[in-house]
Amino acid sequence: QVQLVESGGGLVQAGGSLRLSCAASGGTLRSYAMAWFRQAPGKDRDFAAAITWSGGSTYYADSVKGRFTISRDNAKNTVYLQMNSLKPEDTAVYYCAVRWTTGWPVLHPNDYDYWGQGTQVTVSS
Repeated sequence: QVQLVESGGGLVQAGGSLRLSCAASGGTLRSYAMAWFRQAPGKDRDFAAAITWSGGSTYYADSVKGRFTISRDNAKNTVYLQMNSLKPEDTAVYYCAVRWTTGWPVLHPNDYDYWGQGTQVTVSS
């Protein structure tokens, strides 16, 4: 069974940057599509970005497009989310997720199969 562990969250001022990592163990991610979601207090878990197993295709929510970049290193079984020009409204717990069935892009959290425990990102104004 695949296990996902996120890291890289923290407190940053508005306009700053963070890089999140999601490391997988217990299996390979080469055949999977992966995504980052985020959940602010009292709100639903929202899609942020996704990447295909090859890394050849990416997809972003409008709210992060142009500021966030998703990438993956299959040799390291790791997916990344580079977040630039952060805003206070980006404050949330960020989760990585894995999907192994077909379909692209897939934006609903119920359609992902494995999840990490999340990492907190807080952006101060």
